[in-house]
Amino acid sequence: MAAPTGADRQRRLIRAAQAGARLTDDELWLRYFALGGNAAPVELDAFLHGALELTEPERDRVALAVNEELDELSRRSRAPHSRTVRELEPTSGPLAAVVELLRRTHLVPPDALPAALDAAAALLGVRAVLYLADHPREVLVPLPGEHGRDRPALGVDATVPGRAFRLLRTQPTVSGDGQARLWVPVVDGVERVGVLDVMVDDRRDLEDPVLHRQCWLLAHYLGHLVGAVGRYGDRFERLRQTVPRTVEAELVAGLLPPMTAGTARVLVSARIEPVHDMGGDVVDYAFDEDVAHLAVLDATGHDLHAGLAAAAALAAYRTARRRGDSLFAQADAVHRALADHLDDMSLATGVLAQLDLRSGRLRYLAAGHPAPLLVRDGVVVKALTGGRRPILGLEPREAALGEEQLQPGDLLVLYTDGITEARDATGEQFGERRLGDALQRGIAEELPLPEVVRRVVGTILRHQQGVLQDDATLLLAHWTSEGQSALRPSMLR
Repeated sequence: MAAPTGADRQRRLIRAAQAGARLTDDELWLRYFALGGNAAPVELDAFLHGALELTEPERDRVALAVNEELDELSRRSRAPHSRTVRELEPTSGPLAAVVELLRRTHLVPPDALPAALDAAAALLGVRAVLYLADHPREVLVPLPGEHGRDRPALGVDATVPGRAFRLLRTQPTVSGDGQARLWVPVVDGVERVGVLDVMVDDRRDLEDPVLHRQCWLLAHYLGHLVGAVGRYGDRFERLRQTVPRTVEAELVAGLLPPMTAGTARVLVSARIEPVHDMGGDVVDYAFDEDVAHLAVLDATGHDLHAGLAAAAALAAYRTARRRGDSLFAQADAVHRALADHLDDMSLATGVLAQLDLRSGRLRYLAAGHPAPLLVRDGVVVKALTGGRRPILGLEPREAALGEEQLQPGDLLVLYTDGITEARDATGEQFGERRLGDALQRGIAEELPLPEVVRRVVGTILRHQQGVLQDDATLLLAHWTSEGQSALRPSMLR
């Protein structure tokens, strides 16, 4: 009779633990599947009864599913104290790593983040290097530190870490030198920040669902830290500005909100190109519990004066929006800021919109600006031409508010004429048709919303051989009840 293998022993112990946890086979499969398990219910049943072998990673997921249930049972059966007994500060695991990051980044400049990351990663038994995405989202730049020193930048479009960044999915890999590593997406909320290179000593760790989850927690908090710590230092900006910004671009960039944000009901992602030389284009949004406010403004000109006009228009819009003004009053506030406080040449086009997140009712006003597009089921179905007003900065003669009833899953597209009027070497414009085609391709690939934006803008840049004659701005707003999870980095394969 053959001696039992390690896999046989693990299966018997899993079966015994399952009995102790009083889990049925179906309940166990549901827990196992939630942890990323790939075996079907009938395959798990066959494994539990000795009729089928599972791979080591799959067996470990089954064991984890049983152990989680046992942990919950153990917590319920503990004897009560007369008052809440607080636990001491953790010394290992993901919470300890997060606490270490918090401790080591308090009252320090951004330069201290690599050392803090080294200490936090050590508590997980790994080594880690943070890569930040440059502003055009073309390369990933390593943050210098003990493990990141002298590393080259990595392309977003043709590398494994770039794939993790693009698709927001952890990518296990083994490098040519034999180093096993996880490339984990780093986000600040739902804004893509970069990737985390997590290096492990045991290749089997690449399949460990617990390590995947721990690294996701570390990377998610790290993304928040980059946003917070980076505000009072220039280190991160120097790394991310692969091309120096002009004065007007610096003026506008400092006023813009994060380019990707979302709630459980709506996702917004935007891009202004070129990021190093923008002048008159700005975007803005705000989320209330039941309403999403959206705006795209395009001040005339391509110089510092255009940047000043855009800044004034944005400030006026925010002031009116925060007062609770109507769309008509918001547009008038922008108009007055340009007409009363700047010279006669200060004009702007724009789209202002309000989306009711409960019903999907959209109300909008386009002032001398390209009409928004509506994408439904992955196809551009119409241009929204109902709401019109004269260009901002000129006295209005008449105005009409547009309304549209959206369906769950619809995508609203706001853009400036720098998108559709982009010309190739022969003078042919990019046009609304090409814009629609580019949007539909990105949506068909089921890409995260910010990646759709990046792909579309990349198509426009290629049309103009990488040189834009005007700012090109694109904002996508996706009305959905599952938006937050759609931009949650995958913890498991």
